[in-house]
Amino acid sequence: MINADFSRTLALLRQEKGVSQRQAARDLGISQALMSHYEKGVREPGLAFVRRACDYYQVSADYLLGRTLDRDGTVITADELYDASDEKGSLRGSIAATLQKKLLVNSTSLLFELLGRSGSREAIGAAGGYLSGALYQLYRMLHRTAGAQERFFSLDSTAFSTDAVDAQMRLERVAYAQALEQRAAADKPLPGMDAAALAQAYPALTQSLTQVLHGTEEKTNQLLGR
Repeated sequence: MINADFSRTLALLRQEKGVSQRQAARDLGISQALMSHYEKGVREPGLAFVRRACDYYQVSADYLLGRTLDRDGTVITADELYDASDEKGSLRGSIAATLQKKLLVNSTSLLFELLGRSGSREAIGAAGGYLSGALYQLYRMLHRTAGAQERFFSLDSTAFSTDAVDAQMRLERVAYAQALEQRAAADKPLPGMDAAALAQAYPALTQSLTQVLHGTEEKTNQLLGR
């Protein structure tokens, strides 16, 4: 069975190439209906199609099938993944932790790079507040489970346990959405979101972000039974 990432990668590569589904199907020698099925994961292609698609999009079969993040087929390890932070080297005791850190650091770096180009201080502040809330909750749960003293925090344990931070994060999401909508309504420039352009300008950061986005979508689709 082909990896679940295949259909999403196939669609993403077509969008990056800037061609319609009909054009890609014609170039690859299949019908548009069949191409749609492949991109939606309804049907699985044969090996001949995979070969043609790899040549057409200039990627390796391992990349197209979701077995590596590197388009030329090289398997990327935690030590090889670009780290947008200044810290180098592995986190002590866990390669998995290092990989997750680098993926999230890179993705966050690209998000704030794009927000910075939008010029919306409100959106930047709201995004920072939302992500800070998520980090706060994860850290505090670890802190509590490790048996450390709750008095380290100024927010009382009852408020934390009843999702007060979640409520604040929801407000930050509202503020973020409103700030972006106001920017667009005022005809003020927002950053270009063309996938191919981003991949060219920020290859390593876009690679990490794509992995984070696809991983989240896969888990969410599983939750929804899709």
